[in-house]
Amino acid sequence: MKKSSILGIVVIAIALSVIIATYGSASRYGTFADARKTNNELHVIGSLDKSKPLYYDAHKNANYFSFYLKDTIGNVSKVFVDGAEPQDFERSDKVVIVGKMEKNEFHASSINLKCPSKYKQDKLDSTYTYPVKTSSI
Repeated sequence: MKKSSILGIVVIAIALSVIIATYGSASRYGTFADARKTNNELHVIGSLDKSKPLYYDAHKNANYFSFYLKDTIGNVSKVFVDGAEPQDFERSDKVVIVGKMEKNEFHASSINLKCPSKYKQDKLDSTYTYPVKTSSI
């Protein structure tokens, strides 16, 4: 075989292995039911279940926070986080947690919040005219 053919085969093999490695480690989104079926990390989108308690006590353990999350199909699970409670956590519209299910509890390695907009259309006063700065020449 020619050296160029061998080099081409090696380049293709390396490209395929990179694609397979990237695909295998790509993060996935799912529900708590999906998390129970896999040992891999999973992103779960949901909303805070405000009918159940939050627990965070910085004096006892500043790196322990737990709450209940309702996923997109309505399943509720207790979530543990190795870290502090995020600021304005109770006000967030949606919560995205990344982690694994262990027994019947989700252990999150990170939390991302979608905060509610403070500029809701019904709260805006449509009669107010915003001043325009003009230059005086």
